[in-house]
Amino acid sequence: MAINLESMRPQSWQGIDDIVIVGGGLAGLFCALKLSPRPVTILAAAPIGQGASSAWAQGGIAAAMSPGDSFDKHLSDTVAAGAGIVEEKIARLMISEGPDRIHDLLAYGVPFDRDLEGHLLLSREAAHSERRIVRVAGDRAGGAIMEALIAAVRRTPSIRVMEGYVVEELIAEGRFVSGVVARPDAGQSKSRVAFPARAVVLCSGGVGHLYKVTTNPPEARGTGVGMAAKAGAMIADAEFVQFHPTAIDIGHYPAPLATEALRGDGAILVNKAGHRFMTDLHPEAELAPRDIVARGVFAEVSAGRGAFLDCTRAVGSHFPTQFPTVYASCMAAGIDPVTQPIPVVPAVHYHMGGVAVDADGRTSLDGLWAAGEVTSTGVHGANRLASNSLLEAVVFAGRIADHIKGLMPEATLYEWPKTAGENDDLVTVEDSPQLRTLRQLMSTHAGVIRDGEGLKTLIREIARLERENSRVRFSNMAAVAKLIAVGALQRTESRGAHMRADFPETSDAQRHRTYMTLKDANRIVAEIIG
Repeated sequence: MAINLESMRPQSWQGIDDIVIVGGGLAGLFCALKLSPRPVTILAAAPIGQGASSAWAQGGIAAAMSPGDSFDKHLSDTVAAGAGIVEEKIARLMISEGPDRIHDLLAYGVPFDRDLEGHLLLSREAAHSERRIVRVAGDRAGGAIMEALIAAVRRTPSIRVMEGYVVEELIAEGRFVSGVVARPDAGQSKSRVAFPARAVVLCSGGVGHLYKVTTNPPEARGTGVGMAAKAGAMIADAEFVQFHPTAIDIGHYPAPLATEALRGDGAILVNKAGHRFMTDLHPEAELAPRDIVARGVFAEVSAGRGAFLDCTRAVGSHFPTQFPTVYASCMAAGIDPVTQPIPVVPAVHYHMGGVAVDADGRTSLDGLWAAGEVTSTGVHGANRLASNSLLEAVVFAGRIADHIKGLMPEATLYEWPKTAGENDDLVTVEDSPQLRTLRQLMSTHAGVIRDGEGLKTLIREIARLERENSRVRFSNMAAVAKLIAVGALQRTESRGAHMRADFPETSDAQRHRTYMTLKDANRIVAEIIG
């Protein structure tokens, strides 16, 4: 049935649909606040904050703010973790703007931890050479940041929030994006609504739920990348998917996370025999880059030796107060982390690839900007440095706001959204047999360790699943899975988070980022399936 649009119109709203932001996570909310008092519409699939990976982030935000730290040191750590393909100029820009964005968040009411003298309390995480992680209540950074921004958004009259709107398509005319099409009622309605806009900002999150085991919320299905790719946008570095090495292995999906900060505070990884296996693999042991730790944990679990995060000495009795979120997850599963090691397993955590953007968040399509995990800015390279993701989200969201205000100083009056027709493309995509099969296939063939034959099998199966399920939302997810699989097949080396069992060495000839359109990927798929 059609939607009563008049019933949705806030009394104070003047009918201007100038800028549409897709996604209610950190990047989307921060961008909307920075655009204020410019009229903005936020379309969120779930109530803002609930469907965002940002709200689940435990570690915090990386920012070089301590007396002994510097932008150069932060950049050096970022470049080292990124395994040779970090865009250094873009990374330096992000890092240099970090402290200002922390002060913005403080102004919005984020209660970052402070010491007794009122200075920001900084912690260290894996692959950081200094203590530079700004956090809240130990492991509540993401949730606390989102709570503060949600409150700020709710009291900002220029921001219209429309929750329960699942965006399914970009409205594109050639290479120009002029709006989006969304399905209300959390994606359950038979009606779809068109939102015309002068500017669309994509902040739709990551790809975690394309895999069987992930730390991401269910809304992270890669649909933003899929929509952009189907509209013709350039996609970069799709093959680089980061696995968090220490998801808590208690059979819950999404998997709860044992934050990186635990290892930063001295927790160690052991197997069933009590052997500290990471000392065999890297000089930094548990503080090695995430890809190395993830493969170490994966190897122990695959060999049947198990992997456990032992915090009993490093944290011990302080666990409930220093890391309340992790403590609650463990206790709910019958594990007391004060006295018992925590069983862990790698889980999909972050996608370094995504929609290619420049320093101002512009995509290859006119009228479309993007920020957050949906993008590939080049700052993460082949492997993201811990806690750089929230930093990237706020820095580029702020830059997008500045760019749009400079490019389009005047707001434009639009008619209110119109219904975009009815169809039955709804509901079942989240529980479809094709999606369940896709998630298992991605975990098996595009997981921690890949190989050419497995990736070709995956590509053939994705093509089969696309034939079986042509619904638009599944099509978005399949497009992203295809880009990841083809990108991984084309990169015949191991680098960062991308590990090929058949090409275990790093190749100097492939020390570069990769760029691909969906048309490029489809051509390679056609060659593989014959």
